[in-house]
Amino acid sequence: MPTITITTTKLSTARRRAVAVRLTRWLSTHGSERGHVVVRFESTEEGTVYIGGMPVEALPYDDGLRHAAVTCCVAPDRDEAYRAALAAEIGDALGLTAGTPFLYVEFRPTPLDQVHYGAAGKLRRADAT
Repeated sequence: MPTITITTTKLSTARRRAVAVRLTRWLSTHGSERGHVVVRFESTEEGTVYIGGMPVEALPYDDGLRHAAVTCCVAPDRDEAYRAALAAEIGDALGLTAGTPFLYVEFRPTPLDQVHYGAAGKLRRADAT
């Protein structure tokens, strides 16, 4: 049940959907069930992200991605090649360019027995069949 949380400046609904669909497709081709992929967006306000003591808004950037911090909860058995490929896909999906001042992607290995989700009115552990 991979979960990706993307914290960035406000994106349009169409842009968020395009990123979510792209990441869901990538994850499904790498063994995850589409219906189990969660992509969540959180918006940052100006003056809330600092790099080296400078607000990210003060750093030069092109018209692409200004900044994003991404947290990926994935199964602990996913290897480095998988994580590197997913990080690259996230960067591409968000529009990372040479002019992007900041993109941070963190992986949190999360065993299924530590995930609970609601389905059909019941809370279940993700490792339960």
